[in-house]
Amino acid sequence: MQVTIDIPDDIANQLLEAITDLPHRTLESLIVQAYRDAILTAAEVGKILNLDRWQVETFLYNNQAYLHYNDQDLDCDRATLQKLRLESF
Repeated sequence: MQVTIDIPDDIANQLLEAITDLPHRTLESLIVQAYRDAILTAAEVGKILNLDRWQVETFLYNNQAYLHYNDQDLDCDRATLQKLRLESF
């Protein structure tokens, strides 16, 4: 899909002069914000940008879009660790 945005010509020229590969940078900005807003998952970010899991994590971290992790995730991880500890004895 192709999306077109309208920007006044003088501002568009200013952006084109200042930003290398403006279309790709615009796409990255959109993806970062969609990830922050929980519209996209990390896997979808990777699919759109053709990145592997580790590259996605690096990309998101570099753009201050940290991986979604909440109290419920922490509780689940703690329960799993506790279960693994008990099974190892």
